[in-house]
Amino acid sequence: MAPLSCPYVQKHNVKLLPADSEHSAIFQCLQGVPEGGLRRILLTASGGAFRDRPVEQLASVTVADALKHPNWTMGRKITIDSATLMNKGLEVIEAHYLFGADYDQIDIVIHPQSIIHSLIELQDTSVLAQLGWPDMRLPLLYALSYPDRIFTDWKPLDLVKAGDLTFREPDHAKYPCMQLAYAAGRAGGSMPAVLNAANEQVVELFLNEQIGFLDIPRLIEQVCDRHQSDNRSNPSLDDILAADAWARQEVLSVSQKAIVA
Repeated sequence: MAPLSCPYVQKHNVKLLPADSEHSAIFQCLQGVPEGGLRRILLTASGGAFRDRPVEQLASVTVADALKHPNWTMGRKITIDSATLMNKGLEVIEAHYLFGADYDQIDIVIHPQSIIHSLIELQDTSVLAQLGWPDMRLPLLYALSYPDRIFTDWKPLDLVKAGDLTFREPDHAKYPCMQLAYAAGRAGGSMPAVLNAANEQVVELFLNEQIGFLDIPRLIEQVCDRHQSDNRSNPSLDDILAADAWARQEVLSVSQKAIVA
């Protein structure tokens, strides 16, 4: 929906305030940065339930395994997205539209502690970060109170208690959904809508134990590939809704053929 909504936001000079923790972190870091000062966005990812599990073991993981997020307490769907890192891929697309960064300027880094919620790199290589305990109340409060800062009696961040903050590059073999999201974002048009709808449908199938964990990226990729010839470069709302409905039905069709085969 971003290609449709963003022009209206600009036309009417509306404040579009992010409430997700990563985009809130980027938004907070950008306060006071002059136009053209942003060089790169670094989205941090916890790595989800399987961040320390070898990719060779993922074929046998269960729904219960995938729902065991090490840091955040979230809904079932977003927890699965965290396990596949599709959540981060979708956040890349969101960051592209929210902050005007090219896809080559948006990177993902695994940060197991979830203390740094995202970072920005400026043109002079200075890096700014927003830190806090894994708690969604803070980004929600900032979105509601912006530009003010409201005092809370919440537990403040203690860096000594937080301990070591570590980072590593995402394993693309373990998390193929990231590259699917980058590809859909670069394709533009109605492709991101197809990616999102296909992901929602396959995650529902996985949660219902109708497909395996590794089927999630495989089915999404098949559906996105089938949409390439029908991708609308400047989609209307009707085009996006039609692409959404088509992708969901296509997932069901492709998954049923795979089961029969």
